[in-house]
Amino acid sequence: MNNNNTPGGRLAFLRKENIVAKPGFNRWRVPPASIAIHLCIGSVYAWSVFNLPLASEMGVVAPAADDWSLSSVVWIFSVAIVFLGLAAAFAGKWLEEVGPRMVGVVAALLWGGGFIIGSLGISLHQLWLIYLGYGVLGGCGLGLGYVSPVSTLLRWFPDRRGMATGMAIMGFGGGAMIAAPVKDWLLSLYASAPEYLGAESAVTVITEGGRRFAETASGQVEVVIASVEQAAAYGGEAGVYVVGTGDTGASATFLTLGVVYLCVMLVASFMYRVPAADWKPEGWQPEEKTNRMVTSEHVHIDQALKTPQFWQMWLMLCFNVTAGIGVIGVAKTMMSEIYGTTMPMIVTAAFASTYVLMISVFNMCGRFFWASTSDYIGRKNTYHCFFVLGTLLYLSLPFFATAGADSANVIYLIGFYIATMIIFSMYGGGFATIPAYLADMFGTMHVGGIHGRLLTAWSAAGVLGPLAITSLREVSVGQAISNLASKVDPAVFAEKFGASIDQLEQLVATRTVTVSKLMEIVPPGTADPTPSLYNTTMYCMAALLVVAFFANLLLRPVNERHHHREQTLQSAEQH
Repeated sequence: MNNNNTPGGRLAFLRKENIVAKPGFNRWRVPPASIAIHLCIGSVYAWSVFNLPLASEMGVVAPAADDWSLSSVVWIFSVAIVFLGLAAAFAGKWLEEVGPRMVGVVAALLWGGGFIIGSLGISLHQLWLIYLGYGVLGGCGLGLGYVSPVSTLLRWFPDRRGMATGMAIMGFGGGAMIAAPVKDWLLSLYASAPEYLGAESAVTVITEGGRRFAETASGQVEVVIASVEQAAAYGGEAGVYVVGTGDTGASATFLTLGVVYLCVMLVASFMYRVPAADWKPEGWQPEEKTNRMVTSEHVHIDQALKTPQFWQMWLMLCFNVTAGIGVIGVAKTMMSEIYGTTMPMIVTAAFASTYVLMISVFNMCGRFFWASTSDYIGRKNTYHCFFVLGTLLYLSLPFFATAGADSANVIYLIGFYIATMIIFSMYGGGFATIPAYLADMFGTMHVGGIHGRLLTAWSAAGVLGPLAITSLREVSVGQAISNLASKVDPAVFAEKFGASIDQLEQLVATRTVTVSKLMEIVPPGTADPTPSLYNTTMYCMAALLVVAFFANLLLRPVNERHHHREQTLQSAEQH
C-alpha cells in the first residue's frame, strides 16, 4: 500500500533508508554537506559581535537607561548553547532512526527561523522574543545540525576516525570566520545614527533618576552623551543624541542572516548520503586492536550512561568547554577592554573584529589538526595536551594583561594573542576529538546517540562559562568603580555627571557612570583597572582544566559487563 498520502510517506525522501549511496559513490562528496551546515550554525561563535549593538539598541551611539544590559545579552548565547546540548541529547536516537538528511532539514528550519523571530524581538524591543527565537529554537537547530553528520562520517571513514570527526565538526569552528566580518558589514549597512542635538557644551542636560534629559522645541527628551569614538562608529560627532531615534542595524541583520542560513542548510541537507550496511573503503581491512583504549566491542546508548567512563568524559568536555566558551562569548569586548585603553592606536575596533575572526580560524583549524593528530598519538594523549598546556596558557593571560598595562609594550599584546589562539585551537580540538574518543571507548553502534547525550556537557558549560566570566567581571568592575570614585573630587564628580557622588550606585545601574568615564576625572597617575578585570576568571578556568586532567588520567577501558554482546554484530551491520 502506498503511504505517500501520510505525513511520513510525504517525507519519506528525507529518511535514512532512501538516501543510501549507490555502489561507486565517492565518500568525499559527504564532508562538504557537513561543513556547509556547520559553517552556518558555527556563526554562533561570532555572537560577541552583537553584544554592543544589542546593549545600545535604544541609545545606539551609547547605552541608554532602557537598553538591555551586557550580561542579559550575553545570556542569549548561553541559552542557545544549553538548547544545543539538550536537542542533541534527546535527538540522538531519532538521528539513528531517520538519518542525517531529515535531521538537517529540521535544523535548517529551526536555526533560520530562530534568527527571523529574533529580528522581530529586536524591532519590538522585546528581549524574550530573542531568547525564544535565537536561544531556544535556534539552539535546538544548533544541536540537530551539529550531530547530524558525526555518526555518518564515522561510518564513511572507519579508517580515519579522528580525521572524520575533525571534518564533521571543522566547519562549526570556522563559522565565525565568515560570520564575524559579514555581521559587521551588515550592521554598518543597516545602521543609522540617532538625532543629534549638538555638542555637550551647547545643550543643557539635566539628570533625573540617573537618566539624562534635554529640552527641545518639542519638549523634554531623554538623551545620551557620546564620545568621539562612540559617535564616529556611526559617522557622527561627539555630543548629545536623542534616545530611540537611531538604529544599530541588528534587527535587519538578524533577518538577512536567517533567510540565508535557511537556504544554505536546506541545500546542504539534500547532499547527505549514508553508506550501505556492508560498505567499507576499497582495499581497507580493520586492523587487529593493539590499543586497550580502542574497543572492538559495542555499548548500547542506554548502557553507556551507566558507565563511569561516560561521566568522566562528560566532565572532561564540560570543563574544557567552560574554560573556552565564556571567553569566546565576550572575546571582542575582552580584547577591547584589556588593551584598548593601553594601546589605543593598535587595538582599534577593526583590530578587535579581526581578533574574533582569528579565534574562528584557530578554532576551525584546531578541530581538524588535533582530531587528525589523535589518530597517531591517541585520544587520551591528545586530551592530556589540552589540559596541561591549557592550564599553563590560562595562567599566563593575567601576566600578559597586567604587564601590558604597566608598560604598553606590544610584546605583551602578542603574547596574549598567541596564548589565546592556542587555547581556542585546543577548545575546538576537544569538540572534534570527542566523537572518535567515544567510538574508541563505546564502539560505533550507537556513537551518534551517545555523542548527542554527551553534549549535555556543552549545555552545562554554556551556563557555567558565561556565568563565571560575567559574574567575576561584574564584581571586579564594581570594586574598580568604587576605588576610582573614592579618589575623585566630589565637586568634579557632580560637575561631570550632574549628580552627587552619594548617588553612585544609581548612576552605575543606569550606566551613566562607568570605569572609562571615571578615568577622565581621576587624579593624574591613577592606574586604569580595566586590563585586570578578567584576571580572576582566568585563574578559575585554569583550575577547571586541572580537574579535567585527572578525569582523563584515570580513564580506563569500559568493563566487559557493559558490552552489547548478544546483538553486537547484527546491530553494527544495521547501523
